[in-house]
Amino acid sequence: MRVLMQKAVLMLVLAAVPLLARADLADTIARVKPAIALVGSFKATNNPRFALRGTGFVVGEGGADQGNLVVTNAHVLQQPDGGDLDAQWMVQLRNGADWQARAAQVLEVDAVHDLALLRFEGVAATAFKVGDSSRVREGDALAFMGFPIGGALGFSPVTHRASVSSIAAAALPTPQARQLSAQAIRSLRGNNPFDIFQLDATAYPGNSGGPLFDPDTGEVLGVVNMVLLKSTREAALAQPSGISYAIPSRFVLELLQRNARR
Repeated sequence: MRVLMQKAVLMLVLAAVPLLARADLADTIARVKPAIALVGSFKATNNPRFALRGTGFVVGEGGADQGNLVVTNAHVLQQPDGGDLDAQWMVQLRNGADWQARAAQVLEVDAVHDLALLRFEGVAATAFKVGDSSRVREGDALAFMGFPIGGALGFSPVTHRASVSSIAAAALPTPQARQLSAQAIRSLRGNNPFDIFQLDATAYPGNSGGPLFDPDTGEVLGVVNMVLLKSTREAALAQPSGISYAIPSRFVLELLQRNARR
């Protein structure tokens, strides 16, 4: 009888674990959601005036829980063909139920790691803490947040769970020499290859620049970077690959250190 009671208690504890995990992520989302930013360009004569380019997240200098810096992908800041070169970079931050626009200045673009750092005007906002990505292991359960498919779903941050399915070099040699393009050769001859996180979750173009974070602590451990597109943007929406990538947060820490006194 005693053994049966012990087994029953154990089963109840195990059944409660998923609920506790969901509650932890829900609490974390509520805490970090104000630190998510819309990143785009603004021009008064355009329609719409604000053009969303991707996701970003607020970070504080020296690990502060308030800040006026935003991290995103470098490619988010690339002007599309025919884009307005005189448009103002802008971030939008949640202010209660509304979004508040802030003019922003680009401090640095790290093209090698596809990262960019911006400083926005006005009072500081809730910030993410950037954690140590060296402790991330294959199989770790993380989460990422952003604006999938741009504004098609409305400007409401969406969170996805993701496991780290692989940690591998970002620049991999192709199996046959004839497949090496000039761009691939430049990439391999350039900076030393660095590790990138492969995730078993589907991200969309609007997720670029969003934080990959610990679901318990909310610490940023990576930046969502690439989505394997089938062919065109439309095909990616209809048939997403289910494979996404993130740049380890150690490169974000280096970016912040280089700009600590600017």
